[in-house]
Amino acid sequence: MTKKWNAERKHEHYYKMAKKNDYRSRASYKLKQLNNKFKIIRKGSYVLDLGAAPGGWSQVALEIIGEDGLVVGVDLQRIRPFENENFIGIKGDFTSEDTITKIRKAMEGTAEVVLSDASPKLSGIKDIDNLRSADLAETVLKICDLTLERNGCLIMKVFQGEEFERILKEIKQKFKIVKTTKPASSRKASTEMYVVAKGFKKDLS
Repeated sequence: MTKKWNAERKHEHYYKMAKKNDYRSRASYKLKQLNNKFKIIRKGSYVLDLGAAPGGWSQVALEIIGEDGLVVGVDLQRIRPFENENFIGIKGDFTSEDTITKIRKAMEGTAEVVLSDASPKLSGIKDIDNLRSADLAETVLKICDLTLERNGCLIMKVFQGEEFERILKEIKQKFKIVKTTKPASSRKASTEMYVVAKGFKKDLS
């Protein structure tokens, strides 16, 4: 990132709000806006947050679920612990079998909601980055197969590009209701889009 970009970010509205309200990331407002609109996370929900560091989405999820639910955050980077006893942080690659085993143990079964605001490592080359984004989205869907309960919900970031419609089609095959949206806190110049899916068609065979 350039010095100019960093300087501009510090004056950006949601960056300032995050600092003021002690949120770990400006991305916290994306989840707040998405959940206010679609009511995915509720009091007592069991939530799996993939690519969670630094914890902005987990922080919002914890506010919503109260004391009765659970948030499990997973990232390659260490997630600084929260004071909440119903948060479990897992440092690991969520594509690995070992990490998935840890997720299922932490959730004591399955999740009601899967979140992913994860981004692939970007190269700056459009075609490569598009494929990396699609691969990441497919990985999240595979984890839904393994960890999301039947009729569960998903909120996932997907970048628009040549692979977007194909990924969207895959999501529609797995969920009963699928919506795409871009919250107000998402930067206008960004190609990111958020997919909100309800009614997971879990294969119980």
